[in-house]
Amino acid sequence: MAKEGRRIRVAVRRPWAAYKLRLLGDVGQIEIVQANVRAPETVERAAEGAEGVVYAVGALFESGRQDFGALHAEGPRVAAEAARRQGTERLVLISAIGADPHAMSKYARTKAEGEAAVREAPGATILRPSIVFGPEDQFFNRFAAMAQVSPVLPLIGGGHTRLQPVFVGDVARAAARALADPATAGKTYELGGPGVHSFEELMRIMLQVIGRHPMLLPVPWGVARLLAVGGDLAAALRAPLPMIPAPPLTSDQVMMLLADNVVGPGAATLADLGVDASAFEPIIPTYLYPYRKGGQFADVAPPAAAVGT
Repeated sequence: MAKEGRRIRVAVRRPWAAYKLRLLGDVGQIEIVQANVRAPETVERAAEGAEGVVYAVGALFESGRQDFGALHAEGPRVAAEAARRQGTERLVLISAIGADPHAMSKYARTKAEGEAAVREAPGATILRPSIVFGPEDQFFNRFAAMAQVSPVLPLIGGGHTRLQPVFVGDVARAAARALADPATAGKTYELGGPGVHSFEELMRIMLQVIGRHPMLLPVPWGVARLLAVGGDLAAALRAPLPMIPAPPLTSDQVMMLLADNVVGPGAATLADLGVDASAFEPIIPTYLYPYRKGGQFADVAPPAAAVGT
């Protein structure tokens, strides 16, 4: 959107943590404001005078008041109502593939509730990405970090769940296109990359990129649920004790992995928004290099005996 010359207001809970976003546009083009989806008046203030609103709030696990209901279900409703009161004509919701009111996962159920809330708003477009990858992703980065310190990486359910990783830049382009095109109003798009891979395949490719060789250990669903109890406890403790690391696995995430996360047959896709899907293989080496032994220059460093005269 910045490249298209738009002025952008980014609403975040902690403005001091988002200062880097201002560097992505010209001077004064990107404004950072404080807002919290649990405080409707701040959302309406952020939407004041806007031609369009993109709702991109989400979480992979619940912690304290930042629960799925507040972020995925109530938040989109608040944003849609704020947009309507401000006379904003376009609204884009970043949801997720698998959003379903009858899903076993609370994450997927609340995503579906958020979709239902914005469908009542005129001019709303819903984008459902698969696993999103990019420099600060919570997928490849998470498992690469685990591979640095652990001799074992778990394959939940045997690692057979199929995923269709989509580049964050493609999701951003899709949001910008949807926002600019009124013809997308009322439509839902499922966003996936050009390839479908099993969880195990993605782990093997990631490990090859970072040059690590932990054992890939298949973990049955029942065992995974038991292991996830510790993650649930860590997530609950993060609200009063934010220094606790993010849980590697929660019970709800196990439920999510029971179903494939791929674009459905007949769904509108990135191509329908004029966006060419980017493969993850050439992109992840550009940001996973810190996890290699030797870092960015591991593959090009000369042997010690060949170093200068």
